Amino acid sequence: MSTAFEQASRQLERSTDLDRLEARGTLRIMLKKAGFDAKSIGRSDLQAVIQQLLPEELVARGIARPEHVIEGLVAALAPLEDETDRRQPSEIFRRMIE
Repeated sequence: MSTAFEQASRQLERSTDLDRLEARGTLRIMLKKAGFDAKSIGRSDLQAVIQQLLPEELVARGIARPEHVIEGLVAALAPLEDETDRRQPSEIFRRMIE
């Protein structure tokens, strides 16, 4: 798995009642919907997908205040170096709707 995915899954587990498997599964479902792979997703792509798609996944799992969880995830990913992605957010969103 990518470093970004691992960091996000740990943060999601810490900030919700989801266990490790639930946190990882939730992120994998979200990534699959967006057409990304947990093994190779970079920080920037993951941050964009988290902001766009994860709120819906968290609400579906009964997570209160998903906006705070999202903020925490994006912040936890910020220090990571993003070696795999040099695209603009608009390019990422365009890929998500194709």
